Amino acid sequence: MRIYEELFILKPDATEEEIDQVVEQLRQVITGGGGEVDKIDKWGLRRLAYRVHKYNEGFYVLFQFRASPEVVRELERRLRVTDLAVKFLTVRIDEKLKRIEKRKKQREKRAARKPAAPVAAPQPPAAEEIMAEAGAADAGTERE
Repeated sequence: MRIYEELFILKPDATEEEIDQVVEQLRQVITGGGGEVDKIDKWGLRRLAYRVHKYNEGFYVLFQFRASPEVVRELERRLRVTDLAVKFLTVRIDEKLKRIEKRKKQREKRAARKPAAPVAAPQPPAAEEIMAEAGAADAGTERE
């Protein structure tokens, strides 16, 4: 199964019950097709970047789910037919997640290949120690 994100915009004049009904219908399509819904985010009413079907605002909903491509086709078909849907976008994100994991593994390999941090060279004696040694040497020469 692949991981997808589905972002769709519903009409701004839709009631909360209608929005919940569409969301529940789409969830049933996913689970009925053998997929699983990871998360559903209702972003609420937001201003659109440009007018779509004479609307300046829309109710945004984001789905993240795991499903087969056939389920995605059915989901998109239902969104095309639904009168409340203004726009929708489906993105396959498992490719992106694979790329991120691959980069992490490469970084870990590189970090493992690097030699251990070099042992720090002994610190030069502090000025106080030098003065104390010089004072002891002077005291030893005075006795003779």
